[in-house]
Amino acid sequence: MILFPAIDLKNGECVRLKKGDMNEATVYNTDPLAQAKAFADQGFEYLHMVDLDGAFAGESVNGKAVEAVLGELDIPVQLGGGIRTMAQIEAWLEKGLSRVILGTIALRDPDLVIAACKAHPGHIAVGIDARGGKVAVEGWAETAELEAVEMAKQFEGAGVAAIIYTDIDRDGVLTGINWAATLELARAVSIPVIASGGLASMTDIETLAGPDMAILEGAITGRALYDGRIDPAKALELLRNAA
Repeated sequence: MILFPAIDLKNGECVRLKKGDMNEATVYNTDPLAQAKAFADQGFEYLHMVDLDGAFAGESVNGKAVEAVLGELDIPVQLGGGIRTMAQIEAWLEKGLSRVILGTIALRDPDLVIAACKAHPGHIAVGIDARGGKVAVEGWAETAELEAVEMAKQFEGAGVAAIIYTDIDRDGVLTGINWAATLELARAVSIPVIASGGLASMTDIETLAGPDMAILEGAITGRALYDGRIDPAKALELLRNAA
């Protein structure tokens, strides 16, 4: 069970949004590399990074900050936000990224995801962000008619390394992860699922460590970690013992 600390990038800084609203950004660190090193020193073994500006622009905007982390840290990093072509995918993998997260393009062009999985097995993840159960794209600015579970099923057997499932209405507001929807998705496909959006406290960590959650690969933590609502050492120990 992996606990992924989140580094969301906006204007070169580490921020957290509320419900995906770019106007509701709280800056937690102006130095993403320092933040990444701090997470590594705390014992985290995998980083989750998102280029928020890139998600809207459709291309890398905070790439230099990500490259700095890849150049200094040995732990694996997964990145989403604005990666929408095979050339972009391959460029990031060549720079040392462990996983590329495809979101908007996974809805717009699922064949690209399938081709990328064939070309780079184990290195392609799909981000499914949902509002009211419906998939949201373009930096969460647009909501499609497709249900999250139906989108996930499109990639069954394609070789997707993981699905990162985010309940947008819970993201950054510390109301707890939508466990029911997350588990529904995880049970619908054989692809490993990572829970995201709303992780609020050590109570959520204890829930994640329970036997019912063994189907998940892990969860992403953002605001609760930055605000000190989660004790990194205790959280990681709980999840290690749950493995």
